[in-house]
Amino acid sequence: MATDTWVNETLYPAWGQRFRIRRELARVRSDFQDIMIFESESHGRVMLLDGVVQITEADEFVYQEMIAHVPLLAHGAASRVLIIGAGDGGVLRRVLQHRTVARAVMVEIDGEVIRLSRQFLPGIGGEAWTDARAEVIVGDGIDYVRRAPAGAFDVIIVDSTDPVGVGEVLFTDAFYADAARILTADGLIVNQCGVPFMQGDELRDTSLRRARFFPHVGACLAAVPTYVGGFMTLGFAARRPGLDAVPVDTLRARAEAAGILGTTEYWTPELHWAAFQLPPCIARLLPRG
Repeated sequence: MATDTWVNETLYPAWGQRFRIRRELARVRSDFQDIMIFESESHGRVMLLDGVVQITEADEFVYQEMIAHVPLLAHGAASRVLIIGAGDGGVLRRVLQHRTVARAVMVEIDGEVIRLSRQFLPGIGGEAWTDARAEVIVGDGIDYVRRAPAGAFDVIIVDSTDPVGVGEVLFTDAFYADAARILTADGLIVNQCGVPFMQGDELRDTSLRRARFFPHVGACLAAVPTYVGGFMTLGFAARRPGLDAVPVDTLRARAEAAGILGTTEYWTPELHWAAFQLPPCIARLLPRG
């Protein structure tokens, strides 16, 4: 039955969105942030961190598939993957769908996000939490990357909040320097860089930082309905050229070998390739050269 209880997202001072709540499931103040999970009338269950929408059951597959499948299939032979953040488990689940992955380490600073996601959003992470290839660490991703040995990972996926509060340190020179060091020679890193229509500085500044440590920097696009402002950008930085321009036929063959072809709701080989074809208004935010 409809109620008159609404929750407003206040990511931007003069623009936002709101959801009508069917029932509130959890509201917790962790050591790091305010966490709220509720059941909406329109988008299933929704998680907010510090008042900002992180994930909804209705469209989580768009973001999760793109931030996981794009880097793994761009690489082509990733067996060791590091995930920073992503405490809901959705990225971990998509990474582990790849037969090529032998080890996936997930480091989430806020154990309450993991606990509440497993309790109230069990379909997001699914069986990933108990997969023998997964190592889930409640801890500081910055410290983990700093201590990891050189060449330890093929792909790094950073699924963080925006560069404020708890997520700010994941957008620094020090972090990208360590990330480049612990990647293999063919390695790459991908991270969310905001909605450029409203957060253009985020993509521009982060890309400039990545370019100091990675010779090949770019971005791809994903259309996530509940991320207000149009296209979401995923920053992409690689240690060798060409990983952002893999031909469609090659992507299809890699997806088939990985065991994910035909299992996705958003990602396709054609969409993967097209996601790197940026409109001028977004391309101009990236470093030239």
